[in-house]
Amino acid sequence: MKASYFEKHGGPEVLQYGELPDPTPESNEILIDIHAASVNGADWKVRTNQYGRPIDFPYILGRDFSGIVSALGSEAADFKVGDEVFGVCENGQEGTYAEKIAMDQKLVALKPSNLSHLDAASLALIGLTAIVSIEDCLQLQKDEKILIQGGAGGVAGFAIQLAKHIGAYVITTTSATNSDYVKALGADEVIDYKTQDFTEMVSDCDAVFDTVGGDVAMRSFEVIKSGGRAAFIASGFKAPDSPRDDVQSLRPDAQRSRARMERVAELASNGVVKIPERQIFSLSQAQEAHRISEGRHLRGKLLFEIKE
Repeated sequence: MKASYFEKHGGPEVLQYGELPDPTPESNEILIDIHAASVNGADWKVRTNQYGRPIDFPYILGRDFSGIVSALGSEAADFKVGDEVFGVCENGQEGTYAEKIAMDQKLVALKPSNLSHLDAASLALIGLTAIVSIEDCLQLQKDEKILIQGGAGGVAGFAIQLAKHIGAYVITTTSATNSDYVKALGADEVIDYKTQDFTEMVSDCDAVFDTVGGDVAMRSFEVIKSGGRAAFIASGFKAPDSPRDDVQSLRPDAQRSRARMERVAELASNGVVKIPERQIFSLSQAQEAHRISEGRHLRGKLLFEIKE
């Protein structure tokens, strides 16, 4: 199969495009011909070894996809060959920057017929992360006020729409260039992080969802009311320690499951969330896609179209 992979850690230039062996599904797995896969912020961090975990080379990145079932493991009976499916690899597994992947069937859901493969791939991991963060971790309620940091990004953009669907009042930060984009997603207030200090403009939030990290994450505690909570996905594997005894600091646990993929499908099929703005590449253009991703000023999603 064709794949984008790397054989040593480093910059985008270490990514190669070429032939690697086809995967073979184990008994509980299905083999999927990938039609579309997305680029996520974690990908370049794995490439540069920021997580410090051992990996076997050559290594194929990529965590979410949409494609068509092409073979079944001996005990895989949930799908049939030809089914259109999408999903997110289990924690610790990657490999969607390729023409094929073998995955545990329990992590995969049927792709809605009204979504293209590019649509489904663009929503899989960001949808899973936003749902876990907003619904499960923060347990956001109607009429609550939430600040979502970094609103133009994929996860945050999905979160804005989900929070509005719940009935919350949504404030978000972004650049002036992306103001109209996040307003179209449903944001009630937009703060230009380049010219405005959110700590001077926002107060008494019931919740904060931070997708930016660093100093932004720590300053977010200043705008939360007593008894409020904050969820962080850009501050490493654990939430930052809360400087306040009266505010919870939470790290969403984005466990993969078919049920959560079906929730993503439901929200998208019913028009609750829009397909994010996106830039589309071929697998041979992975270096370029990573340079954009690593720049961290992305609107929407980066995607690989692997098969039309």
